[in-house]
Amino acid sequence: MDTFKRLKDFYWPTKRYFIWSIILLLFVTAFTVAYPVILQITIDSIILDQNYSWIPYVAIGFFLITMLKGVAVFFHQYLGDLFGIHAVYELRNALYKKLQYLPFRYYDNARTGDLMSRLTADVEAFRFFLSFGFAQLINIVMLVLLSTAIMFYYSIPLALVTFAALPFLAVTVYQFDKRVHPAFSDIRKSLAGMTTKVQENISGMSTVKSLSKESYEMGRFDVKNTDYKDKYIHTANIWAKYFPFMELIGHICVVILLGYGGLLVINGTIQPGVLVAFFSLIWFIINPLMNLGFIVNTFSQSKASGERLIQVLDEREDIFDKEGALEMGRLSGHVVFEQVSHQYDEEEELALQDISFEASPGKTIGLIGATGSGKTSITQLISRFYEPSRGRILIDGRPITDYTLNTIRRNTGVVLQESFLFSSSVKDNISYGRPDATMDEIVDAAKRADAHDFISELPNGYDTVLGERGGGLSGGQKQRIAIARAICVDPSILILDDATSAVDMETEAKIQAAFREVMHGRTTFIIAHRISSLLHADEIIVLDKGNIVERGTHATLMQQDGAYKRIYDLQYKDHKQFLQGAR
Repeated sequence: MDTFKRLKDFYWPTKRYFIWSIILLLFVTAFTVAYPVILQITIDSIILDQNYSWIPYVAIGFFLITMLKGVAVFFHQYLGDLFGIHAVYELRNALYKKLQYLPFRYYDNARTGDLMSRLTADVEAFRFFLSFGFAQLINIVMLVLLSTAIMFYYSIPLALVTFAALPFLAVTVYQFDKRVHPAFSDIRKSLAGMTTKVQENISGMSTVKSLSKESYEMGRFDVKNTDYKDKYIHTANIWAKYFPFMELIGHICVVILLGYGGLLVINGTIQPGVLVAFFSLIWFIINPLMNLGFIVNTFSQSKASGERLIQVLDEREDIFDKEGALEMGRLSGHVVFEQVSHQYDEEEELALQDISFEASPGKTIGLIGATGSGKTSITQLISRFYEPSRGRILIDGRPITDYTLNTIRRNTGVVLQESFLFSSSVKDNISYGRPDATMDEIVDAAKRADAHDFISELPNGYDTVLGERGGGLSGGQKQRIAIARAICVDPSILILDDATSAVDMETEAKIQAAFREVMHGRTTFIIAHRISSLLHADEIIVLDKGNIVERGTHATLMQQDGAYKRIYDLQYKDHKQFLQGAR
């Protein structure tokens, strides 16, 4: 029960629904076991004693009990569902909030399909037990106890003989649960794997189609789907094996009851109505015991699901506001790195080693180097997506941790190489980081990013709703909207992570010209593979394996026979030779 104690804060505030649901369940159980008692009275005290004048009263009483039970069942189930729904509403919100604040470190290893499975299937499994499973467990206990008490009241010998086979049923139910619980756990893991596969395939559909790998992907999915099917068939086989045996034991109890009970009726030890009541009451014991395996399994599933949810809730948030962190408006954007080293994982090499530089307000810093050299790591540390392993980063003379995350990120505009757009209007995408932006400011940001013209040609202009991940737009169009989004924030620090890689040379020239105006008065970091994007940078930092190997302006770096000049020669000199050869 530790799992339920840990998640108590989510369902305990609405315990009133649960308490009233259980109170009503007591009435439902009492009305249920009243049927055999009424039947016994009708047979023994009315029919056999020929008190037929009581039949209308018994019929009315039976009708009233049926009506009251129906009302009690309705409100019991309704309140039980309210209890579960309210609980998982808060739980799902807490999980989603947690995912928003978990650091990049968590998402570096997390699988999207698995997270989706936790927020859907696992939450639903937990809700099902809260709404239905726990109440049914209580119902089983009350039905068995009340039915047993009434049977012993009527006839102790008949009750003892009838219960002779029930221990075998209890053992069978226990063995069933012992086998079916791991089987259902395997099903849940298999479902998570299949969900992950589907999500990955849909996200990478363009790659699949471009390489004509549809058949290959169908084969990979078939492996996951076959595993899921086999797990379910295995579970179905367990059910098929145990349930007929449990039902057989139940019917053996009934045969014993009818045989010995009939003998007692013949001998005059009990009345016929008692035997009829016993026949009804025994099923109030057998059926709940047979269902006990299902209820226990539901509990096991909800417990397993709860443990998976707790794993997310307990995940460490290592990027957070320290006590007394400053919430400020606009920063000037003076960035200083002091002997900063960074390591993503303890088993990996350092991504950055002793990086030191200073970027004054309004200055432009260019970052260039081979893939994996540490360019993006520097900008991610500025945005506090990660914390440096050693050294410190200062903004406006204060350690970056002195400011709230909101202050840092509100003052930082980031344009990533892979542009992500939401399934909403163009206007909402551009103003995403600044919802209070006016339409004029949104249009101005789009113009600066050279996006206004193609946006105006869309069916509904800025009100055009984009498809998932910006579907319907070219890569360059999506990137220009992402650039407009960063400009609209009006940041003091602007980070362009290869922001013009998806646009043509002419568009890049237009955007670069607009950037020079936008970058005025802002500290700008430009990550680029094209040297043309860095020509106007105040300082260019050349990185290699996490180390600064060269730094200076374009002119000074061109005078050195180093890495920067080699990159320049590759991009320009070889390109010119290629063009001359083509002529």
